[in-house]
Amino acid sequence: MVLPCRNEEAAIGDCIREIRQFLREENLEGEILVADNGSTDRSAGIARGLGARVIREEKPGYGNALRAGIAAAEGRVILMGDSDTTYDFLELGKLYGPLSRGECDIIIGDRFAGGMESGSMPLSHKAGVRLLSALARKRYHTTVRDFHCGLRGITREAARQLNFRAEGMEFATEMIALAATKGLRIGQCPVRLRKCRANRKSKLRTLPDGIRHLRYILGKPGKQEEKENE
Repeated sequence: MVLPCRNEEAAIGDCIREIRQFLREENLEGEILVADNGSTDRSAGIARGLGARVIREEKPGYGNALRAGIAAAEGRVILMGDSDTTYDFLELGKLYGPLSRGECDIIIGDRFAGGMESGSMPLSHKAGVRLLSALARKRYHTTVRDFHCGLRGITREAARQLNFRAEGMEFATEMIALAATKGLRIGQCPVRLRKCRANRKSKLRTLPDGIRHLRYILGKPGKQEEKENE
């Protein structure tokens, strides 16, 4: 399990404990890998104290953190989720099962199908995600409903086939775009979005992050993406 993290000392501990509970209940062995993205608080120390493996990615950006985490992960199945308590990690079986059984190469959570707690996502963000996902579905000829869901997974073999380059939040779109272009099997599953349990400052930047996704969707022709993955 890869957790991208930047200054999440109020939330990272709860996330790790919840993942450990899932592993115990499902009788699974797996590592928890925290991709620390230049945190200046106690995030890394808390994670290590709870038994997680911590790697450091100094170059800022959600994409940079996840790329580093995916590259360092040792498991056959790589799950990933935001380290802010907004996802219920006891639901990880919905992602792990299809990947471990070979039913798909990549799987994306669908927050619209799984439900959102009141206050978990601003209306402007909901509208933006729906619009950008619709544009991306048309652009990449896929049925993925929620391109921006932070709870997702990929097999190690599939990850090796994809040449990830995105540095910021647009990584979420890039992962699906490259998988679709490569002809990988993309699964979806409903996941619940919770209101953040921790006392933390949100890092969500609706307009700038939305623009990054839009520029990615409009700026790269499919043939170029295919060439980059050859």
